[in-house]
Amino acid sequence: MTNRAFVILFGLLTVIFVGAIGAGVWVVTQSRQADGEGSSLVGGPFQLTDHTGQSVTEADYDGVHKIVYFGYTTCPDVCPTGLSVISEALEEIGPGAKSVKPLFITIDPERDTVTVMAGYHQHFHPSFSNLTGTPEQIAAVAKAYRVFYKKTVTEGSDYYLMDHSVITYLMAPGGGFLAHFGPETTPKQLADAIRALL
Repeated sequence: MTNRAFVILFGLLTVIFVGAIGAGVWVVTQSRQADGEGSSLVGGPFQLTDHTGQSVTEADYDGVHKIVYFGYTTCPDVCPTGLSVISEALEEIGPGAKSVKPLFITIDPERDTVTVMAGYHQHFHPSFSNLTGTPEQIAAVAKAYRVFYKKTVTEGSDYYLMDHSVITYLMAPGGGFLAHFGPETTPKQLADAIRALL
């Protein structure tokens, strides 16, 4: 590769990289501007079923901050860790956590029935609502939250895992997006972020 070709390629990659960062900043900025009274680029209406068998919508959780986590009950490590972080953060906050509602939404409705979600509920903070639904309902809420998920079948077996994005969302009482946290977030970091809003 000549020096001229290298400079051109480097320049193009720089423009693409800077553009991607700019787009990400714009999405987060626009989402932060939504306070629940306007439209948000993350989050939105849904109709699901909780672990008690009750049909619920986003309106059932109006008036409180929400922590939203997507995963599945047979996840070997990432999901239990993420839900434990949320549980520990809520414990650390103490009485103030009563104004925060954690929602665990499955991305594996085929296996995560109401009964399964009810059994899973006992392992984490009691204020969790574990939500499932039809494949179409799950697809709709995952799309609203920009969540990626895909079934990965083990060759020669019926067993499968779910590849999925690992993000914890913090949503405003009115439904607007406030912040998101990656899998490296500690309970203290999450607790501090929530406390700052209460």
